[in-house]
Amino acid sequence: MKVSLRATYGIMAAVDLAMHVGTAPVQAKTIARRQAIPARFLEQVLHGMKKAGLVTSLRGAQGGYVLSKKPSEVSVVEILEALDGPLLLSSGGTERGQGRRPSKPELLLGKIWEQVHQAERHVLEAISVEELAGQQRVIEQERSLMYHI
Repeated sequence: MKVSLRATYGIMAAVDLAMHVGTAPVQAKTIARRQAIPARFLEQVLHGMKKAGLVTSLRGAQGGYVLSKKPSEVSVVEILEALDGPLLLSSGGTERGQGRRPSKPELLLGKIWEQVHQAERHVLEAISVEELAGQQRVIEQERSLMYHI
């Protein structure tokens, strides 16, 4: 499975928003700085997430972005599909042209690739932004406890 940089940044932005849920809206430039994402690119990503209904933007001096749903209700697969389109079978899939017979590899391996695709989707659906935010908090705590003499 290939995940675009756009989708990766979208997941990181959603995690950042989840870590700051309940506070004021978070500005894109703040997310960009904290997550080391180019600000202009992040604006495009957030726009795509807004069109998909994953985030809401608020205008004004105190404006910014918030998640449209609870972090526990947003799965990784929703972000991937919002930014990269529907998850499709990768090479060797069972998609066939109209009126043509399936090839030997399609007949032999088609069901396997479909099972792989279903397992992949199941894993991505099971991971919520809230879960990733919790993991991010642990990582940040471990980093802040490290010091060098």
